[in-house]
Amino acid sequence: MGYDARFRVWRGDSDGGALEDYVIPVNEGEVVLDIIHRLQATQAPDLAVRWNCKAGKCGSCSAEINGRPRLMCMTRMSTFAEDEVVTVTPMRAFPIVRDLVTDVSFNYEKAREIPSFSPPPDLAPGEYRMQQIDVERSQEFRKCIECFLCQNTCHVVRDHEDNKTAFSGPRFFIRVAELEMHPLDTGDRRDAAQDEYGLGLCNITKCCTEVCPEGITITDNAIIPMKERVADQRYDPLVWLGNKLFRRGRS
Repeated sequence: MGYDARFRVWRGDSDGGALEDYVIPVNEGEVVLDIIHRLQATQAPDLAVRWNCKAGKCGSCSAEINGRPRLMCMTRMSTFAEDEVVTVTPMRAFPIVRDLVTDVSFNYEKAREIPSFSPPPDLAPGEYRMQQIDVERSQEFRKCIECFLCQNTCHVVRDHEDNKTAFSGPRFFIRVAELEMHPLDTGDRRDAAQDEYGLGLCNITKCCTEVCPEGITITDNAIIPMKERVADQRYDPLVWLGNKLFRRGRS
């Protein structure tokens, strides 16, 4: 059975905007993105929204629905009461382009800062050999669809714009962790994670894990292990002593 839903959708651009009210039909089995498309087709043809696959795999339709960062294509209308007002707003951590579309270029700038996979120099691409047990730990992080919901919900950049220059965010902490845990990667990104990417600014509230549509355990499986690796390198007395002796032996 269908019904008429009440929607509040943010309309505007970088110069400002406001929430506008709509009443729009809803059919059984639909998701929020279906309603946004119907709104475009019937009442607001100039409504700007970013989307692509409508299958929860491209990460394009990220928005905030009733204040919670979500994918519109994966948020079923059946999760809301029929008399509930559904409010759809753009991601708050990024600059507004127009309506529900935000400028997420910050994330691509951060991605370019991270050194790529570095295999052993004497190993040709076709010679990579790994046991499955060795890749399972980092394989989880490759499920990321770059919806940037974790970036959006992280209060380090959400509430403090000036932190963006020194903080890469949870999406890129799992990228660093993926490379650090890769059995064939020879790079050492621990110092960069702390000094350049801002790992120390994360206070592990786990809000990024809560909103991940792929169910990646960002905090427990990536961020905390990376913090432990940095602590081992910098503050473990045995490691410190070994580094001192090693440097002394080279000089």
